[in-house]
Parts: sequence; C-alpha cells; structure tokens
Amino acid sequence: MYDETWARQYDPGSKQESMQWTKKGVRPPKKFKVQKSASKLMATIFWDSEGVLLIDYLPKGTTMNGQYYANLLAQAREAVVQKRRGKLSRGVLFLQDNASVHTARVSRQALKDTGFSEIDHPPYSPDLAPSDYFLFQFKRSYVVVDLLMTIK
Repeated sequence: MYDETWARQYDPGSKQESMQWTKKGVRPPKKFKVQKSASKLMATIFWDSEGVLLIDYLPKGTTMNGQYYANLLAQAREAVVQKRRGKLSRGVLFLQDNASVHTARVSRQALKDTGFSEIDHPPYSPDLAPSDYFLFQFKRSYVVVDLLMTIK
C-alpha cells in the first residue's frame, strides 16, 4: 500500500494523548496551550499488513513528480526485499490512487520494473481506502517519532 500525508515538524498532541493516571485527590499536571508548527513536510508511506516498510519526506521546495515517484518505487521494492524476505517472489499487490504522478509514463514503467501487481483503484471510491482506516489512525505518532529520529 502507498499513501501520502502532511506531517508537521512539531505537533504538541491532544489532551487525550497526554492523559495520565493519578492518585485519588492528586491534580494532574497542567497542560499548557502550545501552537502547532507552521512548517510541514510531505510524508510518503509505503506499508503492508505487517507494518510500515518505508517513509520518505519530500525535501522542502521539491515537487512530487513522476521521476521522484519512480525513485520511491525502487526504494519501496528494496524495502520489501530487505524487510519481507520471500514476499516479492510470492507476489506483491500494490494499491495507489489515480493521481497524475502515479499515472505518469515514468511512474508506470517503474511500477512494472518493481514486479508489483497493481490493484485497480476506482476514482473517488471510498471502498478502497485502507490507509484511512488502518494506517492514519497510527500514522501521527509513528511519523513524528520517525521524523525526530531523522532530524537527529
């Protein structure tokens, strides 16, 4: 699977995420209001049923185009080879939307070169959006941790 999302470089988290148990009668620590960062990065995430395979952050000032996406597909193939031994020989089903970057000639050729089998995605179909249901509920904390590790 493949999807992309905007990730803030600093996201303070919600009150619910920072909740903690306290003893009866003890007041929890006060959570101060903090502004979200204005700086965002485009995170491209390749994942499967076992977890995240690859996260790529589009460099600031760069536009996602067919060639950039083709390079990401090659990296995703390498991630499958390294992290999911034997899966490539059994066949990898690949789901992506119909964005112009994904349908560019260079992207189509790169997808063929990976050996992935593309699953057809009907335009505007809510039925085939597993990222919305399975990935993005966990994405926020995972991307923030990965981004912090990348910056360090």
